[in-house]
Amino acid sequence: MPKLKTHKGAVKRFRSTANGKFKRGHSHCRHLLTKKSPKRRRHLDLDTYVSPADEPTVRRMLPYGNR
Repeated sequence: MPKLKTHKGAVKRFRSTANGKFKRGHSHCRHLLTKKSPKRRRHLDLDTYVSPADEPTVRRMLPYGNR
């Protein structure tokens, strides 16, 4: 069976955890930040987990994990 290719866009966006889940960052925190409240900016800075519905897709894009 041939080697599987890793989706390079997914490598830049997702990281796998030790338990096999995937973490991701939030959007809307690159520019136009002056109109956003400090609380909103602070919460956008925190990572979160990929939703269970999207996890199979991410797992397919990262066949070898991404550590």
